[in-house]
Amino acid sequence: MSTEAITEEIPGTIIFDGRQAMKGYALNKMCYSFNRAENREAFRRDEEAFMEKFGLNEQQKEAIRRRNVLDLIDTGGNIYYLAKFAGIFGLNVQDVGAQQTGMTVEAFKEMLRKQGE
Repeated sequence: MSTEAITEEIPGTIIFDGRQAMKGYALNKMCYSFNRAENREAFRRDEEAFMEKFGLNEQQKEAIRRRNVLDLIDTGGNIYYLAKFAGIFGLNVQDVGAQQTGMTVEAFKEMLRKQGE
């Protein structure tokens, strides 16, 4: 399989490739730091200072402020690292799925229930 076939666009999907990894390095490094309880607490105490410490750009900072996982993915975030960020605020897979589909969380959960019938 050629590299071109691998990197073809999938409508509505952001491919996490080398370019995205470079773009999101600071963001992903920050989210990885949330493996440590003291970093989660430091973030909760002063989000702005914590984001500055890791060198996030303004687009990433704004996405963090709005708790918008889709925008974080767009700014280079890797979903595996972003899950650590989401967990700080009690966001789960259904919350992220609702954001991805543009649905409310309850509507998203209902859709999942109906598909399981």
